[in-house]
Amino acid sequence: MTRVLIAEDQTMMRDALTVLLDLEDDFEVVAQVATAGEIVPTALRVKPDVALLDIELPGGSGLDATADLRAALPECVVVIVTTFGRPGYLRRALDAGARGFVVKDRPVGELAQAIRRVLAGEIVVDPALATAALSAGPNPLTPREREVLTAAADGSAAGDISRRLFLSESTVRNHLSACITKTGTRNRMEAVRVARHNGWL
Repeated sequence: MTRVLIAEDQTMMRDALTVLLDLEDDFEVVAQVATAGEIVPTALRVKPDVALLDIELPGGSGLDATADLRAALPECVVVIVTTFGRPGYLRRALDAGARGFVVKDRPVGELAQAIRRVLAGEIVVDPALATAALSAGPNPLTPREREVLTAAADGSAAGDISRRLFLSESTVRNHLSACITKTGTRNRMEAVRVARHNGWL
């Protein structure tokens, strides 16, 4: 029996996944969590074979949680199950150690098969998304540029960002300028939109 942990903040989706997977003869959902911070402690307690993680969770990202979970419980494989089929998210998920990336609009039978395949050692990615990721190329933003652009997403001024990130104001402006150039946009808010659309933030 494959033990499954589900991390999903929408109660209806979480319950639906649980019910559907429990109908499969070889799966048992042993834990459900709704926030990023619950993933690792719960996994350490219940020792799942596989964790199904959403990307956007309260308190953090399922992508960051993937890396944390892989470090804390290496024997647990991670499958990202998300609405956001963005090339940048796929790359970040695989870099963090996820073995599968499934978009929520696929039939549940495909999810069950994807879980079986990753447990057999495969990496499972939606073919259309894999093609898009290859076409999009790697994330052009450095980790610091991503941090600064994320901080700018709420409209904060460069001075506010500099204090928050302990950087000089000129450094913040340089990073924002680099982000605008690399995303081919006209201003920081457009850069935020493009970066989010591509899953770079």
